Amino acid sequence: MDVTVTADAAVLSELKDRRAKRREERRDFFRLAGGVAAGAAGTMVLTACGGHSTSTASAQSSTPSDADILNFALNLEYLEANFYSYAATGTSIDSSLMTGTGTQGAVIPGHKAALTSPLVIAYANEIVKDEINHVKFLRGALGTSAVAQPAIDVSPGGAFTTAAMAAGLITSGTFDPYASDEAFLLGAYIFEDVGVTAYHGASPLISKKTYLDAAAGILAVEAYHAGLVRTALYALGLQQPAPAIDPYAATAAISALRAKLDGTNNDDQGIAGANSTISNIVDADSNTIAYDRTTGQVLNIVYGTAAAAAGGLFFPNGMNGNIRMSA
Repeated sequence: MDVTVTADAAVLSELKDRRAKRREERRDFFRLAGGVAAGAAGTMVLTACGGHSTSTASAQSSTPSDADILNFALNLEYLEANFYSYAATGTSIDSSLMTGTGTQGAVIPGHKAALTSPLVIAYANEIVKDEINHVKFLRGALGTSAVAQPAIDVSPGGAFTTAAMAAGLITSGTFDPYASDEAFLLGAYIFEDVGVTAYHGASPLISKKTYLDAAAGILAVEAYHAGLVRTALYALGLQQPAPAIDPYAATAAISALRAKLDGTNNDDQGIAGANSTISNIVDADSNTIAYDRTTGQVLNIVYGTAAAAAGGLFFPNGMNGNIRMSA
């Protein structure tokens, strides 16, 4: 009993130290106004994504407010909501949900997904409702401070194809995330784990308890979505005949790309376990604690670059708001 208690206390102490260190790293990141000189890899990984490098980070807040953080989350929800909206309905989210401060951008569109599995169709219909509700909630919480939806690329021939080529899913042609059940799930996989790490990473920066509670609630929902997508892809890999793209290899490749872009090379995992008798549905560290990312690291992934940039890939002109520079 004494040994167990001592071990638990040591683990807890280690976790507290690690979280405190990560919190301080995030504060240092913001004090450096975007960490222009701190890019881990220092080069563009996705050269075709159109990222806009910059020599200054004046647009980024040195000390993010709760509104800055919620607007950062709102940008991500705009992206997810539009992807799922096109997949489920063939249209973007309602134009009434796109207005706000900053430059409102157009959506480079997708199309209605050619889904055949009743399970995947049900997932798409559920998740689109959740993501649109997140957009509505964050806009309501922010009021007149809510940023407008920026330019977003959810087209098959644009950001998705660039990301798929960079990950090695395809070597030529187009990756259309709306073409099949598997393609849709892989498209969703690109976003969902990133959303979980974004909310986890931003939570310690939120000061108002009401907003923190809301962020924790949205984090839980995004984790449900991520687990659902990962489970569906794992099940797909067990089917015969085998799907067109091996979901185990594909998710490992996407995870490796995300970890490379955020500069860690070790904070992301695919859906397959060490052997065929175990899955890896939970994307977490050795203590089974979900990974977290700074806002700059999240932007590295959605902008498609390991360098400091103000836009690219899924956000061609960058996000709206004060937090818009990748690390």
